[in-house]
Amino acid sequence: MTVEVHEDVTFHGDDWYGDDLGATRFVRCTFSQVDLSEVRTSGAVFEHCVFDGCRFNSSVHTASAFVACELRRCSLFDVTFEGCKVVGTTFAECTTRPMRILGGQWRGSSLRGANLTKLDLSGLDLREADLSLADLSGTLLRGTQLDGANLRDAKLVGADLVGASLDRVDLAAAQLRGTRLDLTGAVLLAELHGAVVHPG
Repeated sequence: MTVEVHEDVTFHGDDWYGDDLGATRFVRCTFSQVDLSEVRTSGAVFEHCVFDGCRFNSSVHTASAFVACELRRCSLFDVTFEGCKVVGTTFAECTTRPMRILGGQWRGSSLRGANLTKLDLSGLDLREADLSLADLSGTLLRGTQLDGANLRDAKLVGADLVGASLDRVDLAAAQLRGTRLDLTGAVLLAELHGAVVHPG
């Protein structure tokens, strides 16, 4: 089956409501004020694309890729990302909840300052992601890969980090209150605060 490819195209004000984009590939495309509500993708690829003021409301993306993209002032209300590769992508001033993220890789993406409260991000690959200033209050991060992630001034009040990998993460720079940690995470936090932890 031939995959439809769009390169260096600007889409402005298009209404794609409810369309099935399948495995279409978009390279260096610009989407401005495009309505992508209830759109479905399966194996689609967006590479080096810019989305400005677009609506993704209730859209469903399965095994699709958003690589080195930029989303500005977009609405992601009730969007579903299942097994998607969202790598090196920046989200700025976007509506990011409610949102369903089921597995996948979000390595190196920027969600700086995003409202991610009470989302379930369990098991997600967020290595090297920028989560600084993000609100992760009540968020489930069980088993999430956070190695090298930036959590400076992130709000983790009531968040669940049990089983999360936290190598090279400065938990001391985040806002912690009622945050659930396993033994490994607790030891890391203690050491960041200058404690010397002795086994036994």
